[in-house]
Amino acid sequence: MATSENSRHSLIPCFLYSSSSKKSLILEKMAASPSPANGGVPKSFFVPAPSEPGKIEMYSPAFYAACTAGGILSCGLTHMAVTPLDLVKCNMQIDPAKYKSISSGFGVLLKEQGVRGFFRGWVPTLLGYSAQGACKFGFYEFFKKYYSDIAGPEYAAKYKTLIYLAGSASAEVIADVALCPMEAVKVRVQTQPGFARGLSDGFPKFVKSEGALGLYKGIVPLWGRQIPYTMMKFASFETIVEMLYKYAIPTPKDQCSKTLQLGVSFAGGYVAGVFCAIVSHPADNLVSFLNNAKGATVGDAVKNLGLWGLFTRGLPLRIVMIGTLTGAQWGLYDAFKVFVGLPTTGGIAPAPPAPAPTTSELAKA
Repeated sequence: MATSENSRHSLIPCFLYSSSSKKSLILEKMAASPSPANGGVPKSFFVPAPSEPGKIEMYSPAFYAACTAGGILSCGLTHMAVTPLDLVKCNMQIDPAKYKSISSGFGVLLKEQGVRGFFRGWVPTLLGYSAQGACKFGFYEFFKKYYSDIAGPEYAAKYKTLIYLAGSASAEVIADVALCPMEAVKVRVQTQPGFARGLSDGFPKFVKSEGALGLYKGIVPLWGRQIPYTMMKFASFETIVEMLYKYAIPTPKDQCSKTLQLGVSFAGGYVAGVFCAIVSHPADNLVSFLNNAKGATVGDAVKNLGLWGLFTRGLPLRIVMIGTLTGAQWGLYDAFKVFVGLPTTGGIAPAPPAPAPTTSELAKA
């Protein structure tokens, strides 16, 4: 179905658009019937589905598959790229006496392990965060649409931020189940020199030492870290991008170049990432501590790190890492969406609800 750029919206419940050119006979008649309110001009009940002709149809199986693929690329590649930062951050959390600062941490790693040591654990990082990204972005798009349909057009527009929060939290619960085993192995490989070279020997050693269930020992702290992180990541990104298009960019989004739109995605993602890092940092310290120390508990972590250390140890580095990471993720994710013919994420408020047809209108049709 041919659509115009102006018809696209970031959050449109299913009953506000038709995903097929075949409408029911009654609704076709309603669309063609003159309306007294608009001077006899035919008024369509449907808002066109925001997808380009010949491209992927919004909210179709192909749409969710594309979002899943975009999530794999955005999360897997970016997390692998910042492995050196993650390595120093984890060691600062586990052994602050040895890794006293960011600069000294890099110096210690370079002296003890050489340049290759900076990418220790990159394979479980790539696999784990690719799986997480697939679930995070794919299910976010699904739950955002699902909860919007449940809320209805009026409440979906009024409470869109709550829908962003609920959709991202639901997606992250699933995503962390996919991530947890690789995260456990990654932390052990990165923070215990000599434990293993990487995933191939680290995974069986971890299972032999901790048991298969040990791979999920950190699932609760991981949820504690990732769910607030992802809720902040998606809700703040959607809000920031919408505000940028509304107040900072004089041109409507649908008239902006794709390059500018992707720049907005990166900027919105970076700012959102700073908030994410602050919100999720205490749980990140817990995850690193629990996966490094056999038999350790949350109480042990709090006692060892202290409340102040729980909130601040490694935080400056994590802000830099997560800000860059989140900006790059949104940039890659939206770049992939543009590549396959989909609009970038966010930036336009939901469409106002269309009035429901009355009984008399249906009868006249």
